[in-house]
Amino acid sequence: MSKIVLLVGSALVLCLGGCGIRSGANGELVGVQGRKSFRSDIPYGMVYVPAGTYLMGQTDQDITYSSTAPNRQVSVSAFYMDETEITNNEYRQFVYWVRDSIAAKVMGGDFVTQAEDGSEYINPENKVSWGGKRSNIDYEQLSGLFYQGDDQVFGRRELDVRKLLYQFAWFDYRAAAIKTPENRSRPRSDFIMRDEVAIYPDTLVWLAEFSYAQNEPMVQQYFTHPAYDDYPVVGVTWRQARAFSHWRAEFNRQYKAKRGLPSRGQMYLPTEAQFEWAARGGRVGADYPWGGPYIRNSKGCLLANFKPGRGNYADDGGLYTVHVKSYFPNDYGLYNMAGNVAEWTSSTYDESSYAFVHDMNPTFYSNADEDDPVSMKRKVVKGGSWKDIGYFLQTGVRTYEYQDTAKSYIGFRNVSPVMGKAY
Repeated sequence: MSKIVLLVGSALVLCLGGCGIRSGANGELVGVQGRKSFRSDIPYGMVYVPAGTYLMGQTDQDITYSSTAPNRQVSVSAFYMDETEITNNEYRQFVYWVRDSIAAKVMGGDFVTQAEDGSEYINPENKVSWGGKRSNIDYEQLSGLFYQGDDQVFGRRELDVRKLLYQFAWFDYRAAAIKTPENRSRPRSDFIMRDEVAIYPDTLVWLAEFSYAQNEPMVQQYFTHPAYDDYPVVGVTWRQARAFSHWRAEFNRQYKAKRGLPSRGQMYLPTEAQFEWAARGGRVGADYPWGGPYIRNSKGCLLANFKPGRGNYADDGGLYTVHVKSYFPNDYGLYNMAGNVAEWTSSTYDESSYAFVHDMNPTFYSNADEDDPVSMKRKVVKGGSWKDIGYFLQTGVRTYEYQDTAKSYIGFRNVSPVMGKAY
């Protein structure tokens, strides 16, 4: 028995001497040395939104008498938020990345590298080039990615956008945090969620939602033509927006990992409370992101892109959506937190959620599957859009849409947590 104790003691001495403890610590608690410092930088295209407390909910009379947004004092942590809605061109980067990744896996060879654990990843040094003399793809080998036979129009070679599938996984911390004996004995794999999402926007929303309206030009050009590159992406479901958020964080993480830098963390859709706090811009009791109870300024100019009057769509400068940096930003530097497009949040809609959510970083979230009740698939939409009347532009107004539904008037933007001290 004494020999065993001696061996354990020797192992402990060896570990203390070489398990990350700085040489010369003189037996003092100094922490693990050699860890790289982390400075919280503002992600590209985002602005800093400070922590604060505010009265969440209706700021004006509840003209619908829905009583779904009663006033409640809540506190929100600091976060970074996209200064504009995600644009067509930004979302196109995601679409092209998925397209190139699928093509690279099909072609194999120099495009794919085998990792030590047996997994495959795309070799960034050998990028897929689709056009001109630099094209390095084999169209015959990739024939399965294109429309074939009767699906072709005038024999043109066009990508079958239904094949653009993004596969990803995440850990369900909420489910894992439930403290029950059954939960503690479950394997980790039970809490790893996986999804596969067709990520190409539904361009037909411009026709599907408007009976007897000539919107074919928007169907054909809005997502593809360079003229609309800096307009907000629409026709994306809540699930597609979540997939984009995951890809964006992973894209940045892989870039920094190759350079030995710590990642800045995840990208999310904002919660309902985060969106409303950011939209208010630090103003107390503001009806709109620009403050005040009016949608026109002192010169009579409209301050957002919405549906004025009984349908004078062009009165605000845009018939449909407009450039994402149109109009003035609010006091946090955020553009179009009201109007242009309504925006997805991560929060699940429940008429009585204000009564039971926590008063610190409140949200009600459900990860709904196809077989779940439709009430779990309702996601909070905030901000109002180009086709909405002014009431829906108010910071405290909430509505919802189903997570698998795409609309011509709903887009999104991301938030990222502030870790440590923000500089």
